[in-house]
Parts: sequence; C-alpha cells; structure tokens
Amino acid sequence: MLSTQKTGLALGLFFAIMHAAWQALVWVGSAQTYLNWILQQHSLKMGVTVAAFNATAAITLVIVSFATGYVFGWVFALVWNRVRK
Repeated sequence: MLSTQKTGLALGLFFAIMHAAWQALVWVGSAQTYLNWILQQHSLKMGVTVAAFNATAAITLVIVSFATGYVFGWVFALVWNRVRK
C-alpha cells in the first residue's frame, strides 16, 4: 500500500527540484545553450528564446510545480491503492 502523503511529497519534491534546476540554469545564463542542445538532439528547430531571470517568477514556478507534483502523487497513490485491493 502506497502512502498518499509520502508519494505526494516525493513527486512534489521531484517536480520542484527539476524546475529549480532549470531556474538555476536561467540565473547563470546557461539555459539557452542547454535548450538549443536539447532541441537539436530531438531534430527540432524552433525560435525559442529564454527570458531574463525573474526571482518572483522562479519562486512561483517552483511552488506551483511542487503543488502540482504533490497532487499528482497523492491521486496516483490513491488510485493505486484502490486498484490493488
């Protein structure tokens, strides 16, 4: 049986850490290079430009990502537990 609380926290932390890492790349100025490399690896050419770092937007992104991950993890554990009964 999965704990809804622990699963939600684990997925929420994963989402938040991934988005915090992205914001760190934006902050140090490496995000555009990384994004261009990722797009090239997928044979994509898009005119996407990374905006300047905005601390308020970065914090909001990490918080919303955590909350979204928590909800997905919680729902996943709930469904998993009901299906496995």
